[in-house]
Amino acid sequence: MKTQEQKIQQKREKEQRVVKEMISLYCRKNHNTRSDCLCPSCSELSDYAHKRSEKCPFMEKKTFCANCKVHCYKPEMRERIRTVMRFSGPRMLLYHPCLALWHLICSRKEKRET
Repeated sequence: MKTQEQKIQQKREKEQRVVKEMISLYCRKNHNTRSDCLCPSCSELSDYAHKRSEKCPFMEKKTFCANCKVHCYKPEMRERIRTVMRFSGPRMLLYHPCLALWHLICSRKEKRET
């Protein structure tokens, strides 16, 4: 049986994977990069998002940063990640359907609980 800390770490890693995939998709389609690399701007955003997720004290209770009451992203980075999410969100169904469905189910579940 997994400990609570292991569950939180697993959740953190999954969130980081989803964000990385969304940034990768955005970069590939908007900056014409290959699927295995990011442009410097998107790489910076991906690293920043990863660091924020690592330091998140609310990981146990929240599902995604968009649903969090405390925004730990700097305003500039928050706007950049919103742009990526608006672009990549709908396209995730085509490129990563399992991640997209997981994200949708978790978001709806959290909205019901609040």
